[in-house]
Amino acid sequence: MKLASLKHGRDGKLVVVSKDLSRYTSAEPIARTMQEALDNWSDSESDLIGVYEKLQSGSISGFDFDPTLCDAPLPRSYHWVDGSAYVTHVQLVRKARGAELPPSFWEDPLVYMGASDAFIGPHDDIRTGSEDWGIDLEAEVAVITDDVPAATTAEEAGKHIKLISILNDVSLRNLIPAELGKQFGFYQSKPWTAFAPVFVTPEELGDAWDGKKLHLPLHAILNGKKIGSPNAGIDMTFDFCKLIEHAAKTRDLDPGTVVGSGTVSNKGSKDGSCCLAEIRCLETIREGKPKTEFMKFGDRVEIDMFDKDGKTIFGRINQKVVKF
Repeated sequence: MKLASLKHGRDGKLVVVSKDLSRYTSAEPIARTMQEALDNWSDSESDLIGVYEKLQSGSISGFDFDPTLCDAPLPRSYHWVDGSAYVTHVQLVRKARGAELPPSFWEDPLVYMGASDAFIGPHDDIRTGSEDWGIDLEAEVAVITDDVPAATTAEEAGKHIKLISILNDVSLRNLIPAELGKQFGFYQSKPWTAFAPVFVTPEELGDAWDGKKLHLPLHAILNGKKIGSPNAGIDMTFDFCKLIEHAAKTRDLDPGTVVGSGTVSNKGSKDGSCCLAEIRCLETIREGKPKTEFMKFGDRVEIDMFDKDGKTIFGRINQKVVKF
């Protein structure tokens, strides 16, 4: 099943989308919004699947699906926990500045709570104030949960993963050092996050989803040139079940909790990177200094993932960088 939210107020209008992303139909009266569906997932899931099957069979004709009219599938969430599950990426960043990686990084997930008051749509601009802030893309995979009780273990976490998507978690790299130097985490350096047009249920991914990881390349494109397509299932030190266990250690997670993987990265991969910071780190290690610039106003970012037949699964993120 594939679900999207058309732009409508602050929380969007939930629609069911065909497998090939060509058609959609309203999810009413099952649920008006994605959050409403997630709040009552045990009841709404089967009804939504019924609509999806009718859309697929043609018994519901539906309307032409236009991703430019989409908001984020979940336009705002009560909880956005972003990880850094590809520890080889963190190791590379530290190596570029001559710092060692603490052994604990391989044993305990690194996460932070991000801004979820307004996720943005796949074609919404990346709005920011200055090119000097070091504007960077970060292509990631994310899962969305139902109710997760506190102290849920990794072995139990998989059953709480209800939806999956890809995203662009923009970072303002040059603002990060000063914020982290205060030892109180990100804030100004992490603006709004954009999601692909649709969320999909795990069964839509077939063998590519093993219950913990998504084993497909994630394609990151800047100004029409692919900068990377590392496989999201490789070198993921902490899978999504481990990330959920970590996030639920001291609290319940409410329905609609979004758990991000962090920048997808493969160690020593010839398939490139999913962020410019990693490219710059590789240049620094190899040549002594970076030569790749961060994004400029007018640049265009595209992020996508394809099935075994080369068809987009989630739809494409396609954003332009603009000044406030």
